[in-house]
Amino acid sequence: MASERMPNWLAKRAALTPDRIAVMSKTEQWSFAELNGRAEANARRFKGLGVEKKQFVAFLMQNGLHVAEVIHALHYAGAVIVPLNIRLTVRELTWQLKDSEAVLLVYDEANAGKAEEISEELQQLNTISYSQLQEVPQAESVLEKHIDLDDLHTIVYTSGTTGNPKGVMLTYGNHWWSAIGSSLNLGLHEDDRWLACVPLFHVSGLSILMRSVIYGMTAVIHESFDPEEANRAIARDGVTIMSVVSAMLSRMVENLDHARYPDYFRCMLLGGGPAPQVLLERCKDREIPVFQTYGMSETASQIVTLAPENMLDKLGSAGKPLFPAELKIEQNGETAGPGEVGEIVVSGPNVTKGYLKREEETDKAIRGRWLYSGDLGYVDEEGFLYVLDRRKDLIISGGENVYPAEVEAVLLAHPDVEDAGVTGITDERWGEVPVAIVKIKNGKEFDEGALISFCGDELARYKVPSRVYQANELPRNASRKLLRRKLAELIPKP
Repeated sequence: MASERMPNWLAKRAALTPDRIAVMSKTEQWSFAELNGRAEANARRFKGLGVEKKQFVAFLMQNGLHVAEVIHALHYAGAVIVPLNIRLTVRELTWQLKDSEAVLLVYDEANAGKAEEISEELQQLNTISYSQLQEVPQAESVLEKHIDLDDLHTIVYTSGTTGNPKGVMLTYGNHWWSAIGSSLNLGLHEDDRWLACVPLFHVSGLSILMRSVIYGMTAVIHESFDPEEANRAIARDGVTIMSVVSAMLSRMVENLDHARYPDYFRCMLLGGGPAPQVLLERCKDREIPVFQTYGMSETASQIVTLAPENMLDKLGSAGKPLFPAELKIEQNGETAGPGEVGEIVVSGPNVTKGYLKREEETDKAIRGRWLYSGDLGYVDEEGFLYVLDRRKDLIISGGENVYPAEVEAVLLAHPDVEDAGVTGITDERWGEVPVAIVKIKNGKEFDEGALISFCGDELARYKVPSRVYQANELPRNASRKLLRRKLAELIPKP
């Protein structure tokens, strides 16, 4: 069957709504016509540098309008995009560039130091700064004005728990159906503006840029997350939708204090793992429209989202699979019934076909049309998904399952705790026992006994942390997800 072909998304959008604002920052904004002109010019510069169709081009850039410009230029050049996490070390970045066989690295001034070190390590790799790119003569080259949905669009490297990360292969079709599925659930309003404080090199940020051109919606781009600036953007810049994880939302709610968001703000899209119940209750009290969601790099962002009408009666649920995706819970090779915990398994046109040059990993994760997520959860009688934890984070203590997210939620309900993480350590009697790492709020005192007692009032005895330790910060990745695998490093050595 022939691949689905359609016009280049930005070209089509610029023809439909040329004067509508495409992207805006705190200091400038570009219309779709302006973004399109910049992208076409840079695409010809990439062609002048010798970039050919289907070659891999990486970028190492902090959030800004220039990221959208470069991404769409690479679309026009027909290249496959490799977004690089600016928080990684030179060693980690070098590995990803080697693995993807990228022919070019584009970087901005904020990342010039790392790019220079990478260039010394990979002397065969061509590198160019964003500002240098603007000086490259434009080639007289035919640009890619059409796309095939089966064509490879992005290689997004996962944050692997052991060994090296895997490059998730996402097609144009994966991004297209992610955008369509989201709009069929959340709706699409003429005045929508989506705030991107999450990194644009991460699939959640990248998906906002794709939705911008598909929907004809303004993407409001912040260089980094700041709770006060985010709240200000909602109040003053007409932001109607924002993507967050729990740690971001918690800080925004604290900064908001007793104020309320304007009526036009209609969606706080909350991903990145199970949310603490106490945070959801706080948002409910302030009438913040929180829509929990579940997704991963392999699904080109969200694949399950809570529908608007279920926001309050299904508090804590990630919702139902987006149209036209499917979901099941599998337990010991069989489909689990309502309320039975098992592995979350998903299918749909937004799901990756595999990992770059990793056939064994691909065959392990993708069986038939189903992607095995490695996450644990259950669905209720009505088909709503409740995500419990990563399977690899599960603690088995004395034969009982302990879900770190459940214990973290209780700790976060304590008035003195700003952040919390739970992991398991080896125990001679029980096999494993949970221990907690907490960050205490400014002006509050750390009291291990009080925190353990607080947990004992809320949790079964086997779930209560055997020890609680204090830390200045908890390890989180670029999208602010908690890195539980690194929590053990914060436990004092005996």
